[in-house]
Amino acid sequence: MTPAILLVRARGIAHEVLSYDHDPAVASYGKEAVDALGLDAATVFKTLVADAEGVGLVCAVVPVLAMLDLKALAAAVGARRARMADPAAAERATGYVVGGISPLGQKKPLPVVVDASALAHLRVHISAGRRGLELALAPMDLVKLARGRTGAIARY
Repeated sequence: MTPAILLVRARGIAHEVLSYDHDPAVASYGKEAVDALGLDAATVFKTLVADAEGVGLVCAVVPVLAMLDLKALAAAVGARRARMADPAAAERATGYVVGGISPLGQKKPLPVVVDASALAHLRVHISAGRRGLELALAPMDLVKLARGRTGAIARY
C-alpha cells in the first residue's frame, strides 16, 4: 500500500489500482505503463517536479506523450520561471522515487498543476507511488485530492 492509494481509499474516492512488472531497463516509465497495461496513452499522466522561482518545488501532471511547458507552469503558479528539479530533491520532498512520484500522498505536499487535457477524460491514470503501479480515477477527483489546479502546461 502506498500513501497515494491510502489517501484515495480514506477519502472514499472511486478508483482502480493497476499493476505491472516494471522493467528497470526501461527509460520511459509512463510509456511502459501504457504498453504494459494496454491503456490509451492520452489518459496516462506523468508527474514531474519542477523548481519554480520564488515558489519552490511544484508538481506538474502532464500526459506521458507530451512535454512539460516550463513557461506555462511558471505562469500557472505565479513564478517568473521554472526549471526541472533535481531528482534527489524531488524524491526527498515527495517521499517517492523518480518514475513512481505521485501527485497524491506526498511526504511534503507540493503545489500541483494538472494539465487541462485531463478534464477531457472520464478517468486518468497516474502513478500510485511506485514504479509498476498506476492509479485510475476521475480527473476532478485528482485535482481535488491534490488540492491542485488545472492549466495548459503540456506541449506536444
